[in-house]
Amino acid sequence: MDSQKEQQDSKNHDFEVHEVEATSGHRHKGVFLLPNLITSGALFAGFFAIVCAVNGDFVYAAMAIVAGGILDGLDGSVARLTNTQSKFGAEYDSLSDCVAFGVAPGLVAYVWALSELGNLGWAAAFLYVACAALRLARFNVQADTADHRFFTGLASPAAAGLVATLVWLGASRGWDGSSIGYLVALVTAAAGLLMVSPVSYHSFKEFRVGRVPFRVLLGAIVALAVIFLDPPLVLLVVAVCFAASGPLLSVGLFPFQKKLD
Repeated sequence: MDSQKEQQDSKNHDFEVHEVEATSGHRHKGVFLLPNLITSGALFAGFFAIVCAVNGDFVYAAMAIVAGGILDGLDGSVARLTNTQSKFGAEYDSLSDCVAFGVAPGLVAYVWALSELGNLGWAAAFLYVACAALRLARFNVQADTADHRFFTGLASPAAAGLVATLVWLGASRGWDGSSIGYLVALVTAAAGLLMVSPVSYHSFKEFRVGRVPFRVLLGAIVALAVIFLDPPLVLLVVAVCFAASGPLLSVGLFPFQKKLD
């Protein structure tokens, strides 16, 4: 009887997550529900985008990737606000990002526009996916030493947004993706290379949500109204501008210029 109990306890232990807190050395069992649930939502959005692409629903596929980007921004903010940051959450977030902002955009772009380009098409899609994985690995390695005001390379959600909004715009207008296949290949490959580039992008992490002047709230409402006028077009313009901000930042032509020590 005791042997059976020990075996059962061993099996239960295999399904538990234990983390050691660096500051106190205390061992904690379990994971935080809320931030990891939001991360799971972003992962589901990426999986849903892949399913939609396979079924030819490219508008929904692109929208799912954009929704995943919103959820990805929320999970980290919620973890910081609720003091529920953890090593497990950081690792899970990276794996989710690799699917939602690496595999999903690459596959959506390939199925919509790149498949007719032969080797060039799948090479551009694979380059994007590989660069997204490399960018996430580099981010994890540099997380403890990097300047949190800036990202090194284009963040994977922003790169995914650039590819997804291009697909969203074209699919919503009824364009044949293969007719602009070379443009999509160029944008997809460029987004991938920007992710692994040494170019700095502003992270905006120093901005906190709280009490703000009335004009800030008014500006946010106006921005939402502008987005809803034509979501794919407006979001594509925003994505292009942000992608271009990194090179402009590196040469000192962007308002949020990095101050060198």
